[in-house]
Formats: sequence, C-alpha cells, structure tokens
Amino acid sequence: MHALVATIVHHPEDARILHRQIRALVEAGHTVTYVAPFRECGVTPWDQIRSVDVPRAQGRDRLSSLRAARSALTRLAPEADLLLFHDPELLLALPSKRPPVTVWDVHEDTPAALLTKPWVPRPLRRPLGRVVRGFERGAERRLRLLLAEEGYRSRFRGDHPVVPNTTDVPDAPLRPAGDDRVVYLGHVSMARGAREMVRMGRRLRDHGVRLEVIGNADAEVRPLLREAHQEDALHWYGFVPNDRALRMAAGALAGISLLHDTDNYRHSLPTKVVEYMAHGLPVVTSPNPMAEALVSRRPEGRSGLVVPFNDGDAATRAVLELRDNEELRRELASTGHRIARTSYHWPVQARVFVKRLEEWVAQAGGTVRPRQSPETPPAPLPDPPRVPVVPGKVPPQRDRPRSALSE
Repeated sequence: MHALVATIVHHPEDARILHRQIRALVEAGHTVTYVAPFRECGVTPWDQIRSVDVPRAQGRDRLSSLRAARSALTRLAPEADLLLFHDPELLLALPSKRPPVTVWDVHEDTPAALLTKPWVPRPLRRPLGRVVRGFERGAERRLRLLLAEEGYRSRFRGDHPVVPNTTDVPDAPLRPAGDDRVVYLGHVSMARGAREMVRMGRRLRDHGVRLEVIGNADAEVRPLLREAHQEDALHWYGFVPNDRALRMAAGALAGISLLHDTDNYRHSLPTKVVEYMAHGLPVVTSPNPMAEALVSRRPEGRSGLVVPFNDGDAATRAVLELRDNEELRRELASTGHRIARTSYHWPVQARVFVKRLEEWVAQAGGTVRPRQSPETPPAPLPDPPRVPVVPGKVPPQRDRPRSALSE
C-alpha cells in the first residue's frame, strides 16, 4: 500500500503524524510519501520515506501553503492508494482526482480552537467556527474520518473510528523522578498556561527548582518566554522531536499541564499527561475533565496532583509538595507508569490504525501489498537523523538541544 500523508500546519516531526502513524505504516511494510514543511522547520526527512517540501501555514499566511499543497497532492495522488491528511485547511486543497481512499485525521475541535487563536480577529471567531463546522459536515459525507478523541464523536453524525493519542511506554522509566526540575512538553500558548508557567518558573527558581519548557510557542507568547529565559526563570528549548524530548523529560520531579477551561480542551485528554505518566513523572494538571479523571480517579490510584485553573501559585505549591515528599513522588510516578503501560501503549493502537487503513483501501479496490510473513517480521525502523537543515551548513549533533533563543 502506498500512503500519501500531508500536513501544512503541523511540524514535520509531529509526534502523532511521524513518530506514531508514519512509523507504524513503514514498519508494517508500506510505502509512504510525506508532504510537509521540512525546510521551513529545519527538518531532515527520514530516509525511509519519500518527502515533498511545502511552505508552512502560519497565522493568516495560508494561501501560498494551500496552493503548494494542492499542486503537490494533484501531482502525487494518482500513484497513491491512500491520502491521509491532518489539517482542516487541506479540505480546501484536495485534488479532484484523489486516491481510492481519502482520510482526514481529526486532531482537534477546530471551531472551538478558533476561539483561542490570536491570529483570528475576535469578532470573526464564532462566525468562522460555524463556517468550519459546515465544512466538517460536508467532509464527513465524502471522506473517511479518523478521530483523535472519543469526545469528538458528538461533532459528527456518523460513527467514525478513534485512534487515540497514546504513546510508546517503556518497560520501566529511564530514570526515577528527581527533585530539582519540572518539565512542560508541547506547544505553548496562553490557553495552555504560558503565563502561569512563567509565574511558576520565577517562584520555583527561589526554591532551587528549574522549569524546562520544551516546545514551539505562539507568536504572542514568545516574547514572554524569552524574557523569562533571559532572567533565568525558566529554560525554553523550543521545538524538540518527540522521542528526544521525552528522553530529556525523564528524571524530572513532575510534568505539568495547565490547560485553561476552554471548549477545545474540555473533552480532550492532553497527550502530554499520558507521556509524563509513561516516562515515570508525577503529573501536575489543571482540572481538565479527562486529565483529572486519569490522574486522580483511576482504580489503580493517583498518578499526580490537580490544581485550579489559571493558578500558577497553586501549581508551584504542588511541585514543591512533590519535591519535599519523595515517597509521594515515587508512588505517583509508579502508579502513572503502570496505568500508561496497561492502557495507553501505542503499539496496540498502531496495529489497529494500520489494519483500519488496509481494510479501507482493500474495500475501495486499491492495492494492499502483501506484508512479510510472521516468520520474518520487518526490522525496526532505525532512528532518523536529527540534525537540522541549514542552507550551506550542517551543524554538529548535540547531546542536548539548543535553547530556543539560539534558533
């Protein structure tokens, strides 16, 4: 099977797209062509896939990306059995002659997300959300859909399969939870707790605890993070590939998730919470319903502490409680890892994901090439290169990522 995968919004090394779905397809023996903004994000594509570079869609600058994506998809679609795209924007760029199966992987509640996007004028957010909802209903009638959350089912009339944002869970954490640093993984925005994290960083610094922020940030947030970084209130690394970011997080005393109480997050489980648990970190989270249920209401026990929305001081107190109570810290970390290993291990979902795509292609009369026999399974996909692409120069690999300030 030849899968054509496309994004113009997400980073090419997005955890769900590359490290989970594309890796699963390649390891199952399928061919992948990946359309993504490689050069703009400074990413070296994997040798195991065919890569096609397009401009990245950011803020209000989306027209050139859409044009380039439509051109690339029109050119590549005839040779693919499957088109899997990840951005609602690409609904406007789908070629008229598509592969036998076209699948939209729904990552978020787009109309709700528009309510917090700083690049959308406030008076237009709700009206634009209604327009997007109409596009979604139209897409449902003519495309296949995969959903990243059970909570997204209510947005659609049909019954669509869910491929949740689980993660690879090691047999045991790389390092036990320590006592001198706390980490945040993922994109940074005001609605994801940027101001609260900066406040936390300043207070924790006075107690000898360092806050590390690993992820891209919205334009309105970057000056805030740079200022806090410069005054040593936190360390902001910028984007780091997911597998490497998780190795960096190992051994921290806690992982934090301070989502605000918004429509977009109310019915979603933050992937970062599962990743923290998977790697032996106690969780400090705001009371997002699904995160709170996972962290504090599982029959196995608690895996973290829940703090009020928009309260950086309460989050600071929770971190210090964990720092001062090693027994609690180790207990929460152990429980979290056990829950993640038994309920959120990605390889289980990977098999379901690949099988679902193969079935759709077979039903549509496409080609599902024979996979290798169980006696000779495919070798694991080797780690891809991690060196950023810089025109005219390839910098040396580093043991730890650069600060976001050096990018």
